[in-house]
Amino acid sequence: MPGPPTTTKENARVKVARFYAPGDVRLEEADEPTPAAGEVKIRVRNCSTCGTDVKIFNNGHPNMTPPRVMGHEIAGEIVEIGEGVTGWSPGDRVQVIAAIPDGTCEECDRGRMTVCTNQTSMGYQYDGGFAEYMIVPPAVMAVDGLNRIPEGVGFAEASVAEPFACVINGQELAGVGKDDDVVVVGAGPIGCLHIRLARARGARRVFLLDLNEDRLRISADVVRPDAAIDASQVDAIADVRRLTNGRGADVVITAAGSGKAQEDAQHMLARGGRLSAFGGLPKDRPTVTIDANLVHYRELTIIGANGSSPDHNKQALAMIASGEVPVADLITVRLPLDQIHTALDTVAKGEAIKVTIEP
Repeated sequence: MPGPPTTTKENARVKVARFYAPGDVRLEEADEPTPAAGEVKIRVRNCSTCGTDVKIFNNGHPNMTPPRVMGHEIAGEIVEIGEGVTGWSPGDRVQVIAAIPDGTCEECDRGRMTVCTNQTSMGYQYDGGFAEYMIVPPAVMAVDGLNRIPEGVGFAEASVAEPFACVINGQELAGVGKDDDVVVVGAGPIGCLHIRLARARGARRVFLLDLNEDRLRISADVVRPDAAIDASQVDAIADVRRLTNGRGADVVITAAGSGKAQEDAQHMLARGGRLSAFGGLPKDRPTVTIDANLVHYRELTIIGANGSSPDHNKQALAMIASGEVPVADLITVRLPLDQIHTALDTVAKGEAIKVTIEP
């Protein structure tokens, strides 16, 4: 009697979470991928979630062509190497950059990879990490965007390196440093990372501000800011001035997609202060009111921040490994891939700090 059919790589099926349209993300089966020349295949061990995933679920994204496997905070283990790839082996533990510069445009040549004019992204132009297996494309390999996970760093922690890399970029641009008083607006995972990095960069005091009392409490209990400001209960501008003896903060980082937060931040700043417009605004409400006289007479600086470079990802992994910026305790919910909708709902409701998917 013949035995059961043998499963081969050609007919193996794996789970993925694909975006088809706003509100339509499907958990389904797909052929297990095989790496072509210049590609690397990884077994995804963790792909963490963020507010951008929720925005994509609700609204889609102009850079996505559905159907597309979502997920861009990726860590896993190499299982197969495509032809021509050197320096990597099956079993290597790796983290994958999300934003992929082309490495050849004028901005990249000038060292400004975060504003590459031809940037692509995992989970947008390439299938992402909400999958059991995925392919790291040649575009990532070309800019040294596949990073070895340091010893002692788990896959879940390594998946947080991507958002942490964005935080590093933002604080470098804002010049956060020794003896600064820093206000972080937004008590989500990005805000928590900003608090911890500001401390690592030598800030004198760090304050965390949010309108959501429960989210503020959850995050403040973990990252322990010098003060937690519930903007739903107090005049946040007045409270920042009180906490800084009337001077104001050296840096305000708006780690929330709120135009009002950016407008209020101008009035929280000390003379010579810097406002980091870290969180992007809704596409249909992208403008804010700037008090130009305040900027002029108080010599304020307003700074944008957009994603991260491959080098920022390497810095993030190194700081996690060294313990300078711990992230393990920020991961408060771990879910399997078949609970992707629960994960997105949890993020949308702000009921956790960091939610990670473990396919």
